[in-house]
Amino acid sequence: MPVILHEDYHHPGEWGLWRITETEDWLRENVAPFPPETAALSLIKGEGRRREFLAARMLLHSMSGRSVRGELFKDEAGKPHLKDSHFHVSISHTVNYAAAIAHPNPCGIDVQRIVPRIRKMADKFVGPGERLQLTQEHELLQLHLIWSAKEAMYKAFGRRQLDFKDHLVVDFGYFNAEATSGSAFLKKGDIEMLFDLNFRVFDDFVLVGCVEQVPAI
Repeated sequence: MPVILHEDYHHPGEWGLWRITETEDWLRENVAPFPPETAALSLIKGEGRRREFLAARMLLHSMSGRSVRGELFKDEAGKPHLKDSHFHVSISHTVNYAAAIAHPNPCGIDVQRIVPRIRKMADKFVGPGERLQLTQEHELLQLHLIWSAKEAMYKAFGRRQLDFKDHLVVDFGYFNAEATSGSAFLKKGDIEMLFDLNFRVFDDFVLVGCVEQVPAI
């Protein structure tokens, strides 16, 4: 279980990233999927995708510190929840990597491979304000960070029917190669959510997490 990252995330939250090297059989044995998870696994085509599914749950359990893994189940909107926990959780996976985040406030995470073709779909998710932030030197990276931030916000929102371009806004400020944080805003009708963003950039993928800023009572 090569854990690449496991850090506090706006304490008492945390996030983690795992490079998947284990076999599907090993993961099945050690994750011991609950019946609904086994049913979901049976619908997943491709060993790689099943390994990602299992690894994300294994990582979340490792982060939890529990001796016995809690069931990860989804509500009617598809948002995951960890049974018997007051923490919000989110998971993500891509080829050979799994990521997870947990926090008392709504949170989300996304791990995304860096691919040049994202430029062809940028008009569908990049708004005018975000377009102004793009720089020639870092455009490809920034596009992936914007997309991943919006994926993370979508997961934190936990309900469907969000337009990535119209309802979600990402602000990385004056972006540079050393940047690791930003902010983001969701507005849909009367619903407004402000998020803190954190991200990490690796050789061929990015990791972005978000947590909602909830005013203290």
